[in-house]
Amino acid sequence: MSQESERAQMMKKTAVLEIPGMDAVILRRDIEYQATDAGALTFDLYAPPTSAAVARAPAVVFVSGYPDPGFESVFGCKRKEIGQSTSWGRLVAASGLVGINYTNREPSDLHALLEHLRQNAASLGIDERRIGLWACSGNVPMALSALMRGASGSLRCAALCYGFMLDLGASTRVAEAAAQFRFVNPCAGKSIDDLPPELPLFIARAGQDRMPHLNETIDDFVAGALARNLPVTLVNHAAAPHAFDLLDDSEASRETIRSILGFLRLHLLG
Repeated sequence: MSQESERAQMMKKTAVLEIPGMDAVILRRDIEYQATDAGALTFDLYAPPTSAAVARAPAVVFVSGYPDPGFESVFGCKRKEIGQSTSWGRLVAASGLVGINYTNREPSDLHALLEHLRQNAASLGIDERRIGLWACSGNVPMALSALMRGASGSLRCAALCYGFMLDLGASTRVAEAAAQFRFVNPCAGKSIDDLPPELPLFIARAGQDRMPHLNETIDDFVAGALARNLPVTLVNHAAAPHAFDLLDDSEASRETIRSILGFLRLHLLG
């Protein structure tokens, strides 16, 4: 199989867990959140099935740390269109939350998206006071950056899955990975002390992850967070590879995904 075919197959892979209601999710595609000279930036909104819908539901934004033009040139589609994004959007919506997958020109467009969601929450059916972030792999530094900015108090929690975290102390592991894999690292020079101390974090660690030094960044981050008594939930999926939610069709992976959904429900609906 050619490298291009392997990439295409990877982009089609969906989460290994399915739950009731995923087929009944209400999908609104390509809602504009910002106009640019190169065209509109848009998002897809995954709303709970009508039977589970409430007037203003909390939302989960699936964070991208890569510019969409570069992502599309390599993988042939926008990040919001890949199987991981669409299946997680449906998982979240079937769990009673609103899922948001979006396009960008630059990863920092996330801030414009969050502001749009807050300003247009009523028409979108979103509770602007209860927004969570979900990020994985090289997308995690962008999510951490948004948490550090505070986002006007609307961000209530974040689920960070098998991701590069922060360069703490003299470490340059995240910076080196960002240069190699071309994700943004807006947290350069930041520390755990820059995170809101009361904001709950869920961290999923893949014990068999082969991404260079990724788990070391998780281990350092968790140690620092615990030393500061931050509200961190860690699940170490010991047998899991990177991207286990797509690649490891096991009950352990499905249980980890259920734990993530439960965490999001607890802190956004509770």
